[in-house]
Amino acid sequence: MTRTLPTVLAVAGLALLAACDSGSGQRSGIWAAGSSTVFPFATRVAENFARNNPGNASPRVESLGTGGGIQAFCQGVGPTTPDIANASRPMKKSEFELCQKNGVTEIVELKIGYDGIVVATARNGNSFNFELNDLYEGLAQTVPDKNGQFVTNPKRTWRDVNPGLPEQRIQVYGPPPTSGTRDAFLELGMAAGGKLVPATNALAKDSKRFESLTHTIREDGAWVDSGENDNAIVQTLTRTPGSLGVFGFSFLEQNLDTVKAETIDGVMPSVDTIADGSYPLARSLYIYVKKAHVGVIPGLQLYVAELMSDASAGRGGYMQDRGLVPLPAPELAEQRAIAMALTPMSAPAK
Repeated sequence: MTRTLPTVLAVAGLALLAACDSGSGQRSGIWAAGSSTVFPFATRVAENFARNNPGNASPRVESLGTGGGIQAFCQGVGPTTPDIANASRPMKKSEFELCQKNGVTEIVELKIGYDGIVVATARNGNSFNFELNDLYEGLAQTVPDKNGQFVTNPKRTWRDVNPGLPEQRIQVYGPPPTSGTRDAFLELGMAAGGKLVPATNALAKDSKRFESLTHTIREDGAWVDSGENDNAIVQTLTRTPGSLGVFGFSFLEQNLDTVKAETIDGVMPSVDTIADGSYPLARSLYIYVKKAHVGVIPGLQLYVAELMSDASAGRGGYMQDRGLVPLPAPELAEQRAIAMALTPMSAPAK
């Protein structure tokens, strides 16, 4: 019987995992990698898991960005690849296909809670009340002029974008292209804002052109990629007067003594406005579990059960203390059932 390449890769990976479990020293502890937004939550779960399961090695959690974590996760089955990918956006179709190609054929997708993307300033900075289209018109590389012709963005201050905003230069520190926070900001902020600009919205039927316009951020210094560490962006705001930052709500919660969030369409990010979806930049957070590693990497299913427990992910749980917005109880129960059954996800639509 002839085996396909993915099957051979999967069998080889499982053999390596078995060797790892039998004392070869390659890897015995759980390995999770990915989103910087999910990182503090996953780290808190890892700490609790290590305390309650002293017979298991302490889990390793890495902050590589959503894209970097999923890329590593999808390289194959075996101890040289993560067991879990942490993500601040859903897995893309292209990423799912990479996993399948490399023998990662059963992936369990779990929504763990909600987060919001905030646009923030230092506490002593000017206050902004952004309209959603201000984000697109201020930060896109190409925008329509008064005649509806698309030109390189000429706007230098936020007042150039909207007369109701402060006359302050456009300087925003935000996540790099590998970050799920960046992806979500492009979709929820830039693309949604572009749809409110008539000349840009007129191109929405041409999805490639519309995405090119709304997902391409300025490269003239108005936007500065600041790495995968959201805390670094928070610190930059206090050292750079007049700058704004884009990062996850959980980091805002931890730094309210030094930074403040700005409203979007009059809505302030909060646990309630993110949970009910009224805050425009609300999003879901995920983990992806490699089913082939369950039962081979010691404690993996226990770690997932701990992460999805009421004590962790439920309302009032310890991940909420770190800034996670919990799922409603019925939705958390649905996700927990998927975790217990290890139900593989279907291919994403896009």
